Amino acid sequence: MDEIPERLAVKPSWLITQLAVHARRLVSDGFTAAGARGYHYRILAALHEFGPASQAQLGRRCRIDRSDVVAAVNELVEQGFVDRTPDPDHGRRNKVTLTRGGVRQLRRMDGVLDQVQDDLLKPLSAEDRQTLTRLLRQVLAQHEPE
Repeated sequence: MDEIPERLAVKPSWLITQLAVHARRLVSDGFTAAGARGYHYRILAALHEFGPASQAQLGRRCRIDRSDVVAAVNELVEQGFVDRTPDPDHGRRNKVTLTRGGVRQLRRMDGVLDQVQDDLLKPLSAEDRQTLTRLLRQVLAQHEPE
């Protein structure tokens, strides 16, 4: 393997970017093997945690563009993982609800992500993993829109 210039190797931004590329590949490969996509996981997780939501709410909570939410929800409806019905309180809005099949798929995808975390963070102890997660959340929170 080629050496990395030291001035890059000591920059957290460069290290985070390199690791993000690797993490994205691992997650994508794992979800593909499970017949799923990352957007599916985000939407199923939000519905499981917060309950039924409009597509607009899902987009905001999951940080997914509106058109991508529509496409992902369409796929999840086709697979029987969510139901989409007109919102009785708002005529032009749809309400998306998690199904039992969606809960099972979310659990399968949780298993995939757990394995990805283990593969990605293999050299770190459990304590170091918790510290890394805490630090990343702290830095990310500084850059989140209010």
